[in-house]
Amino acid sequence: MAATTARPSVVPKKDLESFQEHLNKSTRILALLGAGLSASSGLPTFRGAGGLWRTHDATSLATPEAFGRDPGLVWQFYSYRRHMALGVKPNPAHYALAELARKKNFLTLSQNVDGLSPRARHPADKLKLLHGSLFDVKCSDFFCDYLEKNNYTDPIVPTLAIPTDESDPTTNSALAARELDISDENVAIPELDYDHLPKCPKCKRGLLRPGVVWFNERLPSDVLEDVDTWMDEDDIDLIMVIGTSAKVYPAAGYVDIARRKGARVAVINMDKGDAPASGLYSRDWFFEGDAAQIVPELLKSVIGETNTEELSDAAQ
Repeated sequence: MAATTARPSVVPKKDLESFQEHLNKSTRILALLGAGLSASSGLPTFRGAGGLWRTHDATSLATPEAFGRDPGLVWQFYSYRRHMALGVKPNPAHYALAELARKKNFLTLSQNVDGLSPRARHPADKLKLLHGSLFDVKCSDFFCDYLEKNNYTDPIVPTLAIPTDESDPTTNSALAARELDISDENVAIPELDYDHLPKCPKCKRGLLRPGVVWFNERLPSDVLEDVDTWMDEDDIDLIMVIGTSAKVYPAAGYVDIARRKGARVAVINMDKGDAPASGLYSRDWFFEGDAAQIVPELLKSVIGETNTEELSDAAQ
């Protein structure tokens, strides 16, 4: 899937200079990331009005109850999302944030599950995935603790392979066949039963499930403890809120906590209305536009130029 083409995002010179002056002297920095960070990579977000997958409200598939009722359908949805995420690349903002993590005492809290920040080689100890990852899988059996991280097998089992259209007479091989878009309700997909879904290799009885945090589930306690420990250590100079409205708790609460510990807030978002729940103060910044363009420009005074092609090759 090709990355979206966005209009050039221009950062006002005065705001850029004041932000970089503060960034350069900041010793402890926090970032809160949302789906807007990955928009330029070309990923569908399934958020907001019209967030449908086939005929299903995408959020209705992201629950333990949905998995209990129809694990085959839920796995088809998540297998599609895994496939789409693997078909795109991290964008310059992912790489810029990863480089900042190598240069500064910088902790990143990501609400994204798409795996793009890890693939941009963001240091794992400085990246906290609040909602898990599409590429982690765990056992759905309550009594089994099996967890596998960074499983990039696509498809995770053969029966979840994206079907292809081999009816085109110009197609010479299956490799050249055009993949069908199974997000389209008119494309037939098989009903998958228990026997066709990934099984837990440890307990042998449970189904594997995506290692993401579903609605009605708690955020991972170890991640929250790590974040709390880092935030409690000292004052915070800056929090960057990138590609998220930061209006939903508990993630939104981190903006308030960072403020209380002295942080100035910088918001990078396409939508001017997406300020944090606590609003913006006079000493804060709002940079409107594409995070993939704006973030590398903002961080240039610390990280230098972001050579995406070179970094992408190194990450292979």
